[in-house]
Amino acid sequence: MSKCIAFATLLAGTLVGTSALAATPESTTVGATLFLDATHIDQSSTATSGVTTQNAASGNGVDVKRGYLILNHVFDDTWSANLTTDFNYSASTGQTQVFVKNAWVQAKISDAFAVRAGASGLPWIPYVEGQYGLRFVEKLIVDRLNFGATTDWGLHASGKAGSNGLFGYAVSAVNGGGFKNPTRTSKVDFEGRISLVPIAGLTLAVGGYSGERGTAVTGAAFAPQHTAQRFDAYASYVKPAFRVGVEYFSASNWNRLALQAAPVASDRSDGYSAWAAAKIAPNFEAFARYDGAKPSKELAPALKDNYFNLGVDYKARKDIDIALAYKHEKIEGGSFATGNGTIGGTRDGSYDEFGVWGLVVF
Repeated sequence: MSKCIAFATLLAGTLVGTSALAATPESTTVGATLFLDATHIDQSSTATSGVTTQNAASGNGVDVKRGYLILNHVFDDTWSANLTTDFNYSASTGQTQVFVKNAWVQAKISDAFAVRAGASGLPWIPYVEGQYGLRFVEKLIVDRLNFGATTDWGLHASGKAGSNGLFGYAVSAVNGGGFKNPTRTSKVDFEGRISLVPIAGLTLAVGGYSGERGTAVTGAAFAPQHTAQRFDAYASYVKPAFRVGVEYFSASNWNRLALQAAPVASDRSDGYSAWAAAKIAPNFEAFARYDGAKPSKELAPALKDNYFNLGVDYKARKDIDIALAYKHEKIEGGSFATGNGTIGGTRDGSYDEFGVWGLVVF
């Protein structure tokens, strides 16, 4: 009798499109991620006359640089959805802003193919961040110098195949304005990445971006005269005891998309980053990084960015990191907007920051 009941239950489940041998149950999870710091900043600008001026950003302060409230819902083995809000508070401005960072629905057909619709992570920056592991201390070079976005609105596909994820890919067709700007555009921007993991711990990846970055708006008086493009390359070797990585990018016309009748001159940019981290004791990791970039090789060939950081990270528990670190950045040949604000002067400028950075995940 019990076998008959079990068979009838299985048959009924099949007829209504479900299985009595239940797959992933429907569930909702809520979490959060916080980036915090308590630091001292010393920022100055030097004019062509040689006079150096201390900038208003200098001083002591406590900031919550990022705060993500993350809502995940799993419908079944195929369907899921995510809503992530992003807020940041700056002690220098006294303002808090809230944005939608992620808002997507996903259909995962297999490990080799999943597709999302909505605002979701782009193929390059989030992927490399996952290997770097110290985003709460500093953005990656492409993000830090504003040559790429972390998320955008559009369609996103990704997957991996082969033993231990030997081959991976991701591609996005997006509006181009980033997650803060969901404006419709007359042209679609594309970003993609392919990656290879030939042996455990070793990752090789290349990627690229092409589009008008949200400036090709229907009905605008003028169309963008250039197409922004970026090429990316990355290699890392990650083991429990240490991590090392290198990243390179080159871009053309990334910031040359002004909508006007007069000709807009073209420009090129490139940069590289090298980083390393190693365990020095249980729960302690020493790290260092160096970035070098030329943000405007044709229009301002003397403009250079040099950045480094070094420090020690203490993993208080699996979801709390506390890092004691020092950052230094110098812009030569003018000024440029970075993740640490606009740095430089008519001749050069420098930025030094020392303090404690924290990551809390719950």
